[in-house]
Amino acid sequence: MAKEMRGIFGEALRDLGAENEKVVVLDADLSGATKSATFGAAYPDRFYNIGIAEANMVSIAAGMASCDLIPYACTFSFLLALRSLDQIRSQICCPKLNVKLVGTNGGLSGFGDGATHQSTNDLAIMTSLPNMHVIVPSDEATARWAIRGAAEVEGPVFVRIARVPAPDFHTNTDFVFGRSNVLREGTDVTILAMGLMTAKALEAADLLAGQGISAEVLESLTLKPFDRETLAASAAKTGAVVTAEEHSRYGGLFSVASETLSETSPVPVLPVAIEDRFGETGTYDQLLGTLGLTADHIVSQALRAIGMKKS
Repeated sequence: MAKEMRGIFGEALRDLGAENEKVVVLDADLSGATKSATFGAAYPDRFYNIGIAEANMVSIAAGMASCDLIPYACTFSFLLALRSLDQIRSQICCPKLNVKLVGTNGGLSGFGDGATHQSTNDLAIMTSLPNMHVIVPSDEATARWAIRGAAEVEGPVFVRIARVPAPDFHTNTDFVFGRSNVLREGTDVTILAMGLMTAKALEAADLLAGQGISAEVLESLTLKPFDRETLAASAAKTGAVVTAEEHSRYGGLFSVASETLSETSPVPVLPVAIEDRFGETGTYDQLLGTLGLTADHIVSQALRAIGMKKS
């Protein structure tokens, strides 16, 4: 049975702490929910519960980074992107400090807390900040790589972690920072996916194959820096692109891909993303269906994109 992504994060953070004594962890009174408490139980002298004070947590992390520590500041993704934005911009990104920000309950995965706690614009905010790196894991292998890899990148890093379980599908775990993963080669349409939508992109590719359509599936593991070259090469080959993300269509994967292809390989690009709206209360699967984030929606957009390139 697949593990919750937040639990995998907690384990990966604990394992990193065993390897690197410079790693310290801060949480804003949500360590039980984010699972950073796993690190705290193993290394209580390097774990700091700052309380319900997200902006202060970020400021403290900045100070720790200036003392040659590697702080991981953890809380729900929407709290980092919204309540702590001034401190992230001014105290971390501007001086390019070595702080790692981990936003859990990413996307719609905090479904039980309603629309206010669903992070649907966090990536747009984080990618717009100079010097920020952005990683969006899709399964256990990529989550463990992201937490370890963040410590190896000098400067600010934001990692978006889902709360819910995710199916494991990576057979090749030789991930490269800043490089997209080519999960399946195809000739008729490119599906560029991110986060938990990557598994649904693979499912959509299977459905399309049943209709005689060959879909190439790419995974954008690091949204920033974005791998322009791999997407441009794929788009030039297939002539049509669909993006799939658990995020607003504004400022996320669809935006970055569209901007890239307008300069490199102009082809039809269609999004599978959240339209200009907030989420709502419901189960995770209900929300994905209501907001148009399923394999069937990817198939529908792929067929549209293929039709557009033929017209």
